[in-house]
Amino acid sequence: MNNEPNERTKKQSARAFIVSLSGTSLEWYDFAIYSSASALIFGGVFFPSGDPLSGTLAAFGTYAVGYVARPLGGILFGRLGDVIGRKNILVWTLLLIGIATVLVGLIPSYASIGVAAPVILVLLRMAQGIGVGGEWAGAVLISSEHSDPRRRGFSGSAAQMGPPLGNLMANGVLALLAALMSREAFLAWGWRLAFLMSAVLVGVGIWVRIKVEETPVFEAIKRQGKVSHSPMLDVLRHEPKRLLAATMVRMCPDVMYAMSTVFVLTYATRVHGLKASEAMFAVVIGSLLQTFMIPAFGFLSDRVKRRSIYAVGALCAVAWPFIFFPLMESMGYTGIVLAVIGGLFTNSLMYGPQAALISEQFSPRLRYAGSSLAYTLGGVFGAAIAPWLFMYLLGTYGNWQALAIYIVLTAIVTTIGLVLCRDPDYKEDIELAGATPSADEPRDALGGAVLRQEPARY
Repeated sequence: MNNEPNERTKKQSARAFIVSLSGTSLEWYDFAIYSSASALIFGGVFFPSGDPLSGTLAAFGTYAVGYVARPLGGILFGRLGDVIGRKNILVWTLLLIGIATVLVGLIPSYASIGVAAPVILVLLRMAQGIGVGGEWAGAVLISSEHSDPRRRGFSGSAAQMGPPLGNLMANGVLALLAALMSREAFLAWGWRLAFLMSAVLVGVGIWVRIKVEETPVFEAIKRQGKVSHSPMLDVLRHEPKRLLAATMVRMCPDVMYAMSTVFVLTYATRVHGLKASEAMFAVVIGSLLQTFMIPAFGFLSDRVKRRSIYAVGALCAVAWPFIFFPLMESMGYTGIVLAVIGGLFTNSLMYGPQAALISEQFSPRLRYAGSSLAYTLGGVFGAAIAPWLFMYLLGTYGNWQALAIYIVLTAIVTTIGLVLCRDPDYKEDIELAGATPSADEPRDALGGAVLRQEPARY
């Protein structure tokens, strides 16, 4: 048998993994830089008031807008991803969120233009949310559909590594700027540099993405005339249970991530008196470690039942809040760092296998639309309201126990979603590509490469 197709498939698989990883990292830098600025900066710059808590709540409201806008991106780009393909959509989503981020860095403050400042901020946050809403499923599919479907847990984790890497870059840049200049200069104009840097990063990301080929799965769908012309409606008509399950499993990991990377910044600075740079450095440490935890758990989910790994994460989410807050109260800065690491470890147990778990709920011809819709709807009920609700509960009850109960409830919802989920059916991709594996020569599902049992290496 000629090995040329095998080598070509391996190269495309490796390239798709890198494209997914780099692109989502750059987009999540844009998204995370806004999240961190909401916790530390925007309250005073765009929502001034005599009460710091009120300003932060208003800033977290604009943070939530980015998640509420995601379903719009999921619907728009999700449909296009199943109609015209995965690759082209990824270029447009990166361009959209990059332009919006640069413009945030140019908005005059409330003191300069009044109410127009927060209005513009909200509109640009919506543009960011629309871009991210259409980005995720495409990034997942560009890597997972170029690889062996039985390694989807690891290959799909490329897109999942984007948030911690983006968060690492965002908080690292903000922490560096905050450390290099006075607090007054940082709040007045220094933070804007982190947003303006996005222009360079987006240019690199677009160059990388135009180099990858369309996925073999979508090419097979086109060849066989199976492209859905109304993928969103088809998901709602034919796969509603799968959509509900995939949406529910999103909630708990989103809330854990919001607690460990966004809310912790406000809690550590306002309740424990840390400097902004110290709080952000704790998140940087946790995010750095999470870049290894996510692919590790994605890889493990290819060897162990995926839903089982996810369920362990949900169980840890029930327990960790009752450790998270006492750690911060009893061990000072070390406790805060450990609390963040533990929270992101718990998140990674779910987030590592999440891309594969969600995409596997839908048939290949509806995979972009279904995954986009589930991801974005789950984000609305999970991460969108989490920081705001954390602040509200803390302000209302004055203790962390109310926050812990909220997290436990989201873990229960996610567990119910896991029960409703189906296990992967690898034959869908194999039959779509027209390959029938034999006992002596198992064929790759995506056009001729041999399916091997050893771990994929990229």
